Amino acid sequence: MSGLKTKLPTDIWVAATWEEFIAMADDPAYSKAKCYYRNGQMRIETMPVGPNHARDNGSIFLGVSLFCIAKAIPLNGLDNCSYRKTGIRECQPDVSYYIGSRAQLAPSGSSIVTLDVTPPPDLVIEVADSTLADDIGEKRLLYEELKVAEYWVVDVQKSKIIAFAIIADNGSRRIVQSEVLPGLTIAVLEEALRRSRTEDQAQVGAWLLAQFQQQ
Repeated sequence: MSGLKTKLPTDIWVAATWEEFIAMADDPAYSKAKCYYRNGQMRIETMPVGPNHARDNGSIFLGVSLFCIAKAIPLNGLDNCSYRKTGIRECQPDVSYYIGSRAQLAPSGSSIVTLDVTPPPDLVIEVADSTLADDIGEKRLLYEELKVAEYWVVDVQKSKIIAFAIIADNGSRRIVQSEVLPGLTIAVLEEALRRSRTEDQAQVGAWLLAQFQQQ
């Protein structure tokens, strides 16, 4: 591998320089991998995505989108978009959103989003099947430092959502209702995840839309 004397392990956090991380992240062998970097450590995720993970990813995207449609909230959502602060950090959340007056700030183009010139998203979501401990641990610290407004972790195994509001000084606190999407309760989205195990997405979407229109 160009730029690396030895091949660094994947799917765990390992000490690496920024140059080592870039060499590995840019290697064609990892073109489908998810790449993260913070505090002198990198994580290259190459684990396959199972159907429950993929379904929950679609359901959470559907739920947030329908809520914004029902409430006429401007929204731009990005799936598996990479964000890079040169030399400092990188992340690739499963879903990310620019919301409200910031919807127009959502990036476009075909390259990695550079946070040197583009502001971070308002909401980022990681869907966790086998990576839950890391998603609520090291990645939460990364998103705190990224200064997003909210960070959610979808626990695929339990159909639960662990939601955090990011606060000043690189901290976070648990929430049961979104603050960037006022009126959206986490419990409604969790019920949608549970329904998605036995209902198709059209049925789940119709149920969600009915909940949002009743509010």
